[in-house]
Amino acid sequence: MSHGERADRFTADRARAAWHDAALWHVRERRDAAARSVPEWEALRDLAADIKARTLANLAGHLEAFERNATSRGAVVHWAADASAHNRIVLELLRARGATRVVKSKSMLTEECGLNPFLERHGLEIVDTDLGERIVQLRDEPPSHIVLPAIHLRKEEVGELFHAHLGTEAGLADPTLLTAAARVHLREKFLHAEAGITGVNFAIAETGGLVICTNEGNADLGTALPPLHIACMGIEKVVPSLADLAVFVRLLARSATGQPITAYTSHFHGPRPGGELHIVIVDNGRSDLLGRAEHARALACIRCGACLNTCPVYRRSGGHSYEAVIPGPIGSILAPVRDPERHRSLPYACTMCGSCTNVCPVKIDLHDQLLRLRTEIVTAGHLPGRRRASRLASLLLRSPALYAATGRVARRLGRLLPGLAKRIAAPWTSSRGLPDLPKKTFREQISSSEKDLSHR
Repeated sequence: MSHGERADRFTADRARAAWHDAALWHVRERRDAAARSVPEWEALRDLAADIKARTLANLAGHLEAFERNATSRGAVVHWAADASAHNRIVLELLRARGATRVVKSKSMLTEECGLNPFLERHGLEIVDTDLGERIVQLRDEPPSHIVLPAIHLRKEEVGELFHAHLGTEAGLADPTLLTAAARVHLREKFLHAEAGITGVNFAIAETGGLVICTNEGNADLGTALPPLHIACMGIEKVVPSLADLAVFVRLLARSATGQPITAYTSHFHGPRPGGELHIVIVDNGRSDLLGRAEHARALACIRCGACLNTCPVYRRSGGHSYEAVIPGPIGSILAPVRDPERHRSLPYACTMCGSCTNVCPVKIDLHDQLLRLRTEIVTAGHLPGRRRASRLASLLLRSPALYAATGRVARRLGRLLPGLAKRIAAPWTSSRGLPDLPKKTFREQISSSEKDLSHR
């Protein structure tokens, strides 16, 4: 099923689509206000893009430095070539310590690797502790946004979910009371957890430390209470130094939600006293992406979600319409690069407005990459219909006589069968009007003007 077909399901609920659009645009406006409050904002973006480019150019060296320094601080570093290796390492670490109850903070990497269902199949309880992530976990669905996982749901739907799973009062829809109920539910999970799993926002090569950013403090509780902390990170999360980290910390929250900084920006340098810290560094196709010069810059993404919040297609079609771990503009690059056959429609879920590129804090050329992906997908034969259409258009445009003849036939049909054009253009015409067909073509108008001038 294509993105467009899945988007139709979301937009069928016009009220939901409208407030989803408005909610995300509000976040975009907050981002703009936060950016304006920093006079050197554009200089920070330039600096961040430069740091990422230099880091990716020597990624292996920075990762090796990170491993040395993290190990010297008492952490244990594991390397995973792909998702299955990542999941196997995590399971072995948990089994070796007899841990069956696990709390997890938000991590798009573990979503990518399918860690939750994998551990559940092996008899472990794994609980997402970010509120939005817990909501979608209870609904047995993936997050629809990388920062706001449950943005697609109404508070009434959350109330019904909590009534069914947490025993809250039927009909309760007050966000404050629902959050309080979730807090009681999750505190019990924290107190009985035997291991905590987190993602990683940044890994500092210079110090061997990790930085995890949350607004709820769930990562802190999930790592402070259980004796075992497993941190899962993609190879692209490394930054060279603390000075470089400062640049990204200033950009991340402002780009994501319009905050000056996330409520909790937690640094981990080695395990806590009496505990263990294991860091699983995952490739899972990232080296292949790094080797593709035209798309390697997508690895610079810091997962702020700004491109999703501004994208007119994402805002109106919802995250689940992408059927990819990471939706929106950045996901429409990452998913087709990895599996072009399955995700061949995603690069076309773009208006080429360039808004995503304009707000990206690390200046990834998102819309340019999406345009290139369209060519790659059609050239590879994944959309044969579009290739045939392109060849037909090329034939018409290379022949002035054929172009003119086709235009004459189309205009006559349009006048004789006025409803035909609307049926051909549907569903475009469901929310737009087609212009009236002109009585004369541009060529005919020019020719007529030239005749008038010659008679003067």
